[in-house]
Amino acid sequence: MRIYDPAKTVADCFKYRNKIGLDVALEALREVLRGRKCSTDELWKYAKICRVTKTIRPYMEAIV
Repeated sequence: MRIYDPAKTVADCFKYRNKIGLDVALEALREVLRGRKCSTDELWKYAKICRVTKTIRPYMEAIV
């Protein structure tokens, strides 16, 4: 998988969470937000594009 943008990568991890595992997606979300590699708005934009807003929302609310 190519890495274009950290926010896009996290959204892709949630999109393919059944293949790579939810723990990998959650770790990616934590690392991006902890390292301030992208903003929550940017992450939300890519979540909409990848159609994972309903999946990622509870985890974002818990972490942020």
